Amino acid sequence: MKKNSLPVIAITAGEPAGIGPDLCIQLAQQPQTEQLVVVANRNLLEQRARVLKLPWQSLPFAPVRTNSAEPGLPVIDIPLTTKVTAGRLDPANARYVLQTIEAALAGCLDGHFDALVTAPVNKGVINDAGVAFTGHTEFLAERTQTPHVVMMLIGGGMRVALATTHLAVSEIARHITRDSLEATLRVLHQDMVTRFGITAPRIAVAGLNPHAGESGHLGREEIDVIMPLIEQLRRDGMQLSGPLPADTLFNPARLKDFDCVLAMYHDQGLPVLKYASFGHGVNVTLGLPIIRTSVDHGTALDLAGSGRADCGSLQAAIALAAALARGRA
Repeated sequence: MKKNSLPVIAITAGEPAGIGPDLCIQLAQQPQTEQLVVVANRNLLEQRARVLKLPWQSLPFAPVRTNSAEPGLPVIDIPLTTKVTAGRLDPANARYVLQTIEAALAGCLDGHFDALVTAPVNKGVINDAGVAFTGHTEFLAERTQTPHVVMMLIGGGMRVALATTHLAVSEIARHITRDSLEATLRVLHQDMVTRFGITAPRIAVAGLNPHAGESGHLGREEIDVIMPLIEQLRRDGMQLSGPLPADTLFNPARLKDFDCVLAMYHDQGLPVLKYASFGHGVNVTLGLPIIRTSVDHGTALDLAGSGRADCGSLQAAIALAAALARGRA
């Protein structure tokens, strides 16, 4: 981004039958401190605005912010495959969803956008369309040929990164390997330094098993994998603590000693953070060559078109993306 200019933030509207389009329209009703552009279907946004009974106009994307009397945002128009009904998934539009992400990503890589903010998608309907898809994190890593990325959520005064992401519980333990865990910790440490400006980040590492394995009686991953790696990386200069029992790690008195937590799997770390911040948390992908943040919730099909969706998490994701783009996170 150019010095003293506003960050240009691309927003993908996500699953067209979900609340992503609603959130973009609600966002436009408020004053903007950044230059935003929505990557979505123009007609979809205009139709959803009519359902919500909110003023909206799709503006052209231009290098300079367009002033308009009626609420609206610049839109990069991506064609739908089929008509959308709010709240009703259709696999036919799965390709459209992926095209919005690809178009926004291309704009980031080309330097047109300073950051990407993604509204939620429905993984199931994309897979139902015959496209193997486990999430934005993995998709963006593949498209940018990034060897290792890390999912981190921020909210409720916490930063929680994940050693594994979207896996069945039965698959988790075999994915906690020395190589994968080392790659995760190196990416986490590096981005905490370079993206978040923390010179010597203090990272708490959770154990995989209850009570961090109870000295091997409840599992050996801590003894065989996690602890030896922590000791090695400490010798390399990282400030790591653990493996720590997850059931006491998130005590506020303990958390104050750390800049972030590495949880071993999705539902070990995220329920605590989402309890503390749901609707205002932010998902960040670490390790990518671009800045990418996202909301902390799903598509909420039951709320689509109702006017009851809360755009607080989207606003928080935009604010963090802009701060990262400015180097002021």
